[in-house]
Amino acid sequence: MARARLTEQVPGTDTPQPLPAPHPNGHEPAAAPRKRPAKQPSALWTDGLGRVGTRAAQVLLILTVAVVSVYALMQIKLLVIPVLIALILAAAIGPFVNMLRRRGLPGGVATGIAFFALLALLAGISTVIYFSVRNQWGELAAQASSGLDELEQFLLTGPVPIEQEQLDQAREGIVQFATSSQVRSGAITGLSVVTEFIAGASLMVVILFFFLKDGAKIWNFFLRPFSGQREAKLRRVGSRTLEVLGGYVRGTAIVALVDTVAIGAALLIMQVPLAFPLAIIVFIGAFIPLVGATVAGILAALVALVANGPIVALIVVAVVVAVNQLEGDLLQPIVMGKSLQLHALVILMALTAGTILAGIVGAVLSVPLAAVAWAIIQVWTAEDPNLEDMNPNLPPAHSQPV
Repeated sequence: MARARLTEQVPGTDTPQPLPAPHPNGHEPAAAPRKRPAKQPSALWTDGLGRVGTRAAQVLLILTVAVVSVYALMQIKLLVIPVLIALILAAAIGPFVNMLRRRGLPGGVATGIAFFALLALLAGISTVIYFSVRNQWGELAAQASSGLDELEQFLLTGPVPIEQEQLDQAREGIVQFATSSQVRSGAITGLSVVTEFIAGASLMVVILFFFLKDGAKIWNFFLRPFSGQREAKLRRVGSRTLEVLGGYVRGTAIVALVDTVAIGAALLIMQVPLAFPLAIIVFIGAFIPLVGATVAGILAALVALVANGPIVALIVVAVVVAVNQLEGDLLQPIVMGKSLQLHALVILMALTAGTILAGIVGAVLSVPLAAVAWAIIQVWTAEDPNLEDMNPNLPPAHSQPV
């Protein structure tokens, strides 16, 4: 006789549904393992690891674009460097051109006066350095010879005596290096560098003239694709760029002038040869923050050591240290406080990167460019403290960027 199949009434249905057959041993059948639902491909990017991967990919993409951009610019540095130098100089002397225009002079005449005045100043400084070096070169060579003899005697009889044989070996090594193929190839490389310098300087002069004459028209041309708040922000970026670059150059020139007067006066009082050219080198070196004036002061101390002996050299070193302390504790905060709002570590990193990429020119340009980049970030994120006062059409500070 067949066993009746058990059924049960399932709610919501009219017909009873059969129950599962009992296990032959009388036990309930084991439940079948549930399959975990497979993740959708889009869900892989929504968890924590996916978000980290997305950010990492974005960072790598940004770094790749930055590296490729820097590499591309380095391939045309003969154009990029003159453009940057011309922009900095134009920002520095732009207020003078505007002052002449407000006095009623036409734009072309005001630009020509400022342009040729700057060229005359640079040519005058170069001429003074050349004639000073030429007139005092013989005296410096004679004093250098006697100074080296005194230095050699001091090394032989000083607190840490050095044998004559060691000095002879050092002298022989210097002579061999001076006559080696490396020096000759370096001289050939130096000729190509001089050629590039002349070409870059000529290009910079032409670009500087057009920046002074048609700077506003050039900037308006680049702003033609933009409108509304983006255009207003970009105009503010251009204004802040000129403010930062101009303030940086003028402030650095004031600090450099103080350094030059102090160190140059000390060199003249102690009758160190080439005092005026060394003071000019101090002025130029001051445009490299943190290290420029110090390196120029060390060069002056070395000339004093060779020409006037160790006592005068120590006095020069003391003067350089005192001037650097005055510059760092008083002049820089007062003169450069509003123009260069960068931490010393940021300045050091910018100097290192600029020196690696473009040598001395990169060291000079890196810090003002870093200051401009920070000013642009402040404007674009509405964190510039002067944003609302200078352009009321822009969103208020601490608002979300557009």
